[in-house]
Amino acid sequence: MPSNVEIKAAVRNLQHLMRRAGELSGSGGTIIRQQDTFFTAQTGRLKLRNFMDGKGQLIFYERPDMDGPKLSNYSISPTSDPEGLTKVLTDSLGMVGQVTKERHLFMVGQTRVHVDTVEGLGNFMELEVVMKEGQSTEEGVSIANKLMEELGVKSEDLIEGAYMDLLLAKLKTQNGHK
Repeated sequence: MPSNVEIKAAVRNLQHLMRRAGELSGSGGTIIRQQDTFFTAQTGRLKLRNFMDGKGQLIFYERPDMDGPKLSNYSISPTSDPEGLTKVLTDSLGMVGQVTKERHLFMVGQTRVHVDTVEGLGNFMELEVVMKEGQSTEEGVSIANKLMEELGVKSEDLIEGAYMDLLLAKLKTQNGHK
């Protein structure tokens, strides 16, 4: 199963982060609009990523919910009918919720730098160090930590879990205060 080492952090200064990511990648990045639908799963997480252009990906992944660099194992299958697959999976497994975001993707070496604007949450940054065959988790963690420093990401900005978890927690808090 492919793996990556990833971190997720809240963004304090979006302009600074975008500028640094552009400098480090030598590009203006690629804009990707996505809607992720999460489904009930016995283990890990199962989501269908809709690219809003008739294409999508069914993604299963497992990773610990903790801040800082962590290993994530995943498998991906492309689909040309994300809406139909979303309906089938919702009917059979149940939908947990949806996350809609605009993602700026920058490639820095073997790392995918995502600068995300998430509907209902705000701005975040994800690093995904795509692990090479035979590469140790420690090497991936080292790459992630170095890039965090180069991008100006502080350890106190790190978050755990998925955007879906943050949205569900926000919804729970809002409903608890009614």
